[in-house]
Amino acid sequence: MYKIVQSNEGVCAPEGFFADGLDMAFIYSEELCEVASVFTTNKMTAAPIRHFRAKGEFETNFVLINSKNANAMTGKAGIADIDEILETLPQQVHNPVMSSTGVIGVRLPKEKLIAGAKMFDLSQKNPKNAAQAIMTTDSFSKEISLRVELEDGKSFTLGAMAKGAGMINPAMATMLCFITTDADVNKELMQEILNDITKVTFNAASVDGDTSTNDTVLLLSNKKSTAFDKAAFREALHTIMLFLAREMVRDGEGATKLVTYNVTGAKDDTEAEKVAKALSDSLLMKTALYGEDPNWGRIASTVGASGVECDEATLKISFDELCVYDRGENLFTPEMEEKAAKVMQQSSFSISCDLGVADGKFTAYGCDLGYEYVKINADYRT
Repeated sequence: MYKIVQSNEGVCAPEGFFADGLDMAFIYSEELCEVASVFTTNKMTAAPIRHFRAKGEFETNFVLINSKNANAMTGKAGIADIDEILETLPQQVHNPVMSSTGVIGVRLPKEKLIAGAKMFDLSQKNPKNAAQAIMTTDSFSKEISLRVELEDGKSFTLGAMAKGAGMINPAMATMLCFITTDADVNKELMQEILNDITKVTFNAASVDGDTSTNDTVLLLSNKKSTAFDKAAFREALHTIMLFLAREMVRDGEGATKLVTYNVTGAKDDTEAEKVAKALSDSLLMKTALYGEDPNWGRIASTVGASGVECDEATLKISFDELCVYDRGENLFTPEMEEKAAKVMQQSSFSISCDLGVADGKFTAYGCDLGYEYVKINADYRT
């Protein structure tokens, strides 16, 4: 048995990790770390990701993160800029990696970044500063840490920070996420677990249906605790990644609603996923959410358009626990509509669709879309 306890130290919670930031951020480990990673599915991959992949198998003890500039669509020069910046870092830094977010198609301000990096104090533990430094259009920083206490008295810890508010699409949310741990876990197992959990967390989140050039999740382990339990590690990592995925959707640009789409009764899990993501991505659904309009017909239409096996005679639709359509029976009376509208006035609620076909299921996370989203993205570069 084991116990998972929340702490408040972000990426600095695991033993041997340090972080700080102002206009950019760093994560530093006293020991070299094995690294597991997941990156964007966008074919126009940003320079930091191409730079990382070119390293092959390696260990690192330093991550440098800048915001406001994605270093994407910058060609070979973008790669060279990363090398030039990383070469100026202190001697105790080994095989550093860089991650970026922001405007596409603009070269990095090398001189500014180099000057900023020279001011880093690698003995600092300021995870909140680091989490704030990587924000772009985020309205709040996102961080979490958990300690796992094992039955034999040993323990290990995971900490994380993330940014993301726009260009969030189910094919990995547009975001940067950095997870640190002192668990004694090897890269191969970390990668396997990270891949599995990404599918039901970051890949299940949608704000606007756009996939970024820079999506990155890095999981770093320095193994300093000498402790590990696979089931406990998986549960803690899932808790962290689900929390951050939901926080990104909650912080969607201009969003006022965080909606959980529960799809059950599908032919299989793949078909359930198609429906859940179609609902979380639908502009008609997003605008109905913003208007707090319980228009269940839009839900039924989106289910039918998703291409999965379904039928109005077996479909069931609910807002939280309030069923408005039940296998061919329309329950949407004026009284029911009033109750459903009250559900939609909440900042967080669920929409559930039981297709009544088989046992497939999937859960996705989405938000509404309103005027503020247009304003933010119309003025993004100005």
